[in-house]
Amino acid sequence: MITAEAVIDLNALRNNFALLKSHCDSDTKVIAVLKGDAYGHNAIQVARALPNADMFAVSRIEEAIELRSADILQPILLLEGCFCPEDLQLAAQLSLHTTIHCIEQLQDFEQTPLTQHTSVWLKLDTGMHRLGVQADEINTYVTRLEKSGKIAGNIGFISHFSCADIPSSHTTPAQLERFKTQTQAYQGMKTLANSAGILYWPESHFDAVRAGIALYGIAPNVDEIGQHHHLTPVMTLQSRLIAVRRHQANQPVGYGENWTSDRETYIGVIAMGYGDGYPRSAPNGTPVYINGRIVPISGRISMDMITVDLGPDATDQVGDCVELWGQHVPIEQVAKLVGTIPYELVIQLTRRVARTFINE
Repeated sequence: MITAEAVIDLNALRNNFALLKSHCDSDTKVIAVLKGDAYGHNAIQVARALPNADMFAVSRIEEAIELRSADILQPILLLEGCFCPEDLQLAAQLSLHTTIHCIEQLQDFEQTPLTQHTSVWLKLDTGMHRLGVQADEINTYVTRLEKSGKIAGNIGFISHFSCADIPSSHTTPAQLERFKTQTQAYQGMKTLANSAGILYWPESHFDAVRAGIALYGIAPNVDEIGQHHHLTPVMTLQSRLIAVRRHQANQPVGYGENWTSDRETYIGVIAMGYGDGYPRSAPNGTPVYINGRIVPISGRISMDMITVDLGPDATDQVGDCVELWGQHVPIEQVAKLVGTIPYELVIQLTRRVARTFINE
């Protein structure tokens, strides 16, 4: 019997892609972001399910190599670029698009012999202050890149929002104006919008948008859930009851005795824990879904088990399926209770969690 399992609904993925594309003009390209193994959803399966994606994006060349090795032929953008000449040569051989965000990467590009012309995106720092070229450096970088004679087509321009998930943000309009100003003299493609940009800032769409967390049915705003935007959760994390136990009133459950029942009840034990990537910090009361109803986590999360209060009238049986997050328990709600973001929850699931793909 499979216990801990992440069920990945590829139809939901395709529907989310279509929905996000519908937010954009017809000629705007949609880049599907597959970094972090597609946010824990399996990058190869996600890529194969999205043949209509204009491009994929990953953080590091190892992720791109994995996709190319699986015969994924669409353009792939390295969001952080290449970190050494050897990687740059490999990127050229694999026809990857590379980002340049610092002087060292520019020098590597100038000095490294490449087997073919390479598509280059120049990353601009419009306010994130993490990576990127400053406004007064852009022309120098463009001039040197063009002079290298190694570029395929026009240089693209990319930047990243810091607060786009906050619709009332004053920072985002300022970043948007900087990006417009800094790129208006250049002909290459421009991309600024992440998931939050797609949903909340239509003026940021430019030539291409980057669909990340929203592609997987998760809202970029911590106060919302994906369903508020008609997105469908792609991942359902589920497991099984491995025990149903009568429990006396005024008796504790689990490590540290941090929960005590105030009544006679039934305790359900679920085959799931922090050894599977479920957060140990989930507090008492965190919801799970069993047999058509929500029940609360009761007692500390163990490495391999979670205990829940099934209630005094429970009729649940060993082997019954339990949803930890998905259609009935929004992952955004779990993340908020835990004090983190959904990105972290989906990406930290361990190898012990089986991945099952449906609607392939």
